[in-house]
Amino acid sequence: MMKCVFVTVGTTSFDELIERMSAQESLRIFKSLGYSRLTLQIGRGTVVPEPFSTESFTLDVYRYKDSLQEDLQRADLVISHAGAGSCLETLEKGKPLVVVVNEKLMNNHQLQLAKQLHKEGHFFCCTCSMLPGLLQSMDLSTLKCYPPGQPEKFSAFLDKVVGLQK
Repeated sequence: MMKCVFVTVGTTSFDELIERMSAQESLRIFKSLGYSRLTLQIGRGTVVPEPFSTESFTLDVYRYKDSLQEDLQRADLVISHAGAGSCLETLEKGKPLVVVVNEKLMNNHQLQLAKQLHKEGHFFCCTCSMLPGLLQSMDLSTLKCYPPGQPEKFSAFLDKVVGLQK
């Protein structure tokens, strides 16, 4: 069976993540972990890796789709920016998730959200520079399942994090 990694940045641009994921070092790591397909959803980024396909590995690249459902469904591992929508959608699908925090964003409410869900053991969280090491050392079986279908709890939590409610 073909194991697939899906990287998503949502509607934003996160060139550092896309650059890091399409670098030879990352491709080597993915192959060594048994993955044979990498799909990059690059949003409005300026880094546009060249798609390729060899006998052992395929790299797909696109900007946007109406829905990420198909890619999430197919993914064995999701690497995402810390956007609430992307994180929640992935967790509700029960997919292993690595959230990469964009350190270049100021007043990063994404970081608070990511830290909390990471603390609860639902996904791994790191920065771009820590990602290669994390990919090689993480144990996906230690992740806790996120209880699906509780959007009101999530939105209350989000409101608290971004300071809309005490």
